[in-house]
Amino acid sequence: MCRALLVGLRHPVDVSRVPERAEVVVAGGGVIGTSIAFHLAQAGVRDVVLVERDRLGSGSSAKPLGGVRATFSDPGNIRLGLRSLEAFEVFAERFGIDIELRQVGYLFLCRTDAELAEVERSTAVQRELGSTVRMVSPREACALNPLLREEALVGASFSPRDGHARPAAVVQGYRVAAEALGAIVLEQTELVGVTAGPAGIEEVRTDKGTIRTSRLVCAAGAWSSSVGRMVGVELPIEPVRRQIGLAPGSFPTVPFTLDLSTTLYMHNYERGLLLGISNRDQEPGFDRTYTDQWRPAFERAARIVAPGVAGLELESGWAGLYENTPDHNALIGASAEVPGFFYATGFSGHGFLQAPAVGEVVRDLYLGRAPFLDVSAFSADRFAGSREVHEVHII
Repeated sequence: MCRALLVGLRHPVDVSRVPERAEVVVAGGGVIGTSIAFHLAQAGVRDVVLVERDRLGSGSSAKPLGGVRATFSDPGNIRLGLRSLEAFEVFAERFGIDIELRQVGYLFLCRTDAELAEVERSTAVQRELGSTVRMVSPREACALNPLLREEALVGASFSPRDGHARPAAVVQGYRVAAEALGAIVLEQTELVGVTAGPAGIEEVRTDKGTIRTSRLVCAAGAWSSSVGRMVGVELPIEPVRRQIGLAPGSFPTVPFTLDLSTTLYMHNYERGLLLGISNRDQEPGFDRTYTDQWRPAFERAARIVAPGVAGLELESGWAGLYENTPDHNALIGASAEVPGFFYATGFSGHGFLQAPAVGEVVRDLYLGRAPFLDVSAFSADRFAGSREVHEVHII
């Protein structure tokens, strides 16, 4: 870790038992929860306790690689992405851990004139906010990724600063730094109840003991709705299985490539290509069993837009959960009904890439100061007033 981060470090606290009191409890030990715990502890908040029912990073943050990008159409998502990119670019220097950041770029493929017009509009917004994204021709798209079929495309956008990194390394970096600042991390400790009175949060109950606290942050990902119910706050989140395959072999280095028409995507990993697609037939639920259910849709799409990846043999696969909200955008805010209850969840596949910025935002909301971004558009109550976030670049 750099010297600036080391200033003011306290010795890690004994975690052999659940503490009786905490200033704040963070529920959820993925990349969002660990980012929040670190940013709170770094700001001088004492007695930060993070509670994780399993091991840190064992939920959505367990995926082998995660995309990092600011390639969105909504200005709020763009700014969260850009702020996080800045943090990822200096993460190794700051935290002393290699997150395997590879800035190979993001390539969004357009196969209809309507998609092209929409991407041109979002590209203009991204550039206004400081992105290096640009529109490219079908020929240039295929030069960037020779696995594509030029005839299937009408255009694309390319953002060279984007790419992918390893979520497990980011979780570990935040954990070590948070613990060095005095935060307590409780793994294999399940949140089972919350007591809240007229003044707000009073205590949280775990399967290993009760913690008196007046502040609770929900960062429980796909399990966040149950935490919301414990305090009487609706967090409309639906867990949906998403699957990827790993195809070994010698392939060119390509950008993180996404086809907007079908949501087919691909990028490199250590031994070959990582492949995936959004399976629109997937029933909601917490099942994380890997199957080949996604392959037929992927193969149909690949034969059209990316014949270079059609029919590849897979060496393994991975199944995880998306935490989908009705508009597939995050829930970030502080409850107006229950004082002391904060939430950062429902990222619908965007959590890893927005985690550093979200940690900053929740820290500032907690401290009662204005964050770098007004996140009122991401409030959990937006659905009651039909104020959904309209985001085009969703996979």
